[in-house]
Amino acid sequence: MDTAIEQFNTQFLFIPVISNKENLQKTESFIVCGMGGSNLAPGLIKMRLPHIDIVSHRDYGLPLVSQKFLSKSLIILSSYSGNTEETIDSFHAVREKNLSCAVIATGGKLLHLAQKHSVPYVQIPDTGIQPRSALGYSLRALLALMQEQSILDETANLAETLEPKKFHDQGEALAKRMAGHIPVIYASTRNYSIAYNWKIKYNETGKIPAFCNVIPELNHNEMTGFDVTGATEHLSECFYFLFLADPLDHPQDAKRMSVLFDMFLKRNLRAEKIELSGESLFSKIFSSLVYADWSAFETALHYNLDPEKVPMIEEFKRKIA
Repeated sequence: MDTAIEQFNTQFLFIPVISNKENLQKTESFIVCGMGGSNLAPGLIKMRLPHIDIVSHRDYGLPLVSQKFLSKSLIILSSYSGNTEETIDSFHAVREKNLSCAVIATGGKLLHLAQKHSVPYVQIPDTGIQPRSALGYSLRALLALMQEQSILDETANLAETLEPKKFHDQGEALAKRMAGHIPVIYASTRNYSIAYNWKIKYNETGKIPAFCNVIPELNHNEMTGFDVTGATEHLSECFYFLFLADPLDHPQDAKRMSVLFDMFLKRNLRAEKIELSGESLFSKIFSSLVYADWSAFETALHYNLDPEKVPMIEEFKRKIA
């Protein structure tokens, strides 16, 4: 899996080809149906294109939105393997309602259905990596189906400017500092998708519990759970707080983050700030996520676990089949 991280920037060389393009609907409303790593890209795109309506649906069927919104939206079914149960169910729901749709997959049943019904689709490369590691491919495929060519061109620059290897030592050092603890990732609301991606990487790659939340909302509830007293102090000993600080955050959010960070340290909670930086928004996003990749990778190695495979997920799939 270390090779997949080292070569992640090459995914931005991928040129998405839309098959059945003549059937692709032009719109500014999108619903992306997908699970796990196959549905991480929409939140990152929303950060770059906040004016666009884009809804992530992580369930069977279709989201509980108005028929009007369904009718005006392009519904994109995204499954890296093409065999995700929930996403295939969503495809059938789309067909039953005669709604506009498109597909992203490496192959599998979903791609076959798209071909059978002349549905627009982008076939992404099947390089044998895990869905969470194919975020560059899925992001570019999604941008192509959204017909956002200028943003697609923007992400292509990451193939040259993003240097995954240079984040390894930072990620390894963070994993060592955090060893034996559970990460809790905090970010501003605008950076929620970054924090959520960090959490997912620690779950799937690091094989450890991890949680995330956003400022300012957590200032109204969650933080009180860490106001340690004699009777509850032991409950907080296992956590390690990562504050994702962004110079573009609202000044009051930045102040809230700084004040809370200091309050946690005074309560002897383990916490550190991680600065988000980059020449562009996507550079900032993916530099941070590669850092998280390495940290999660080294976390798994610390516990003598396989960073790549997800045996519990595979076991669960077998049991519900």
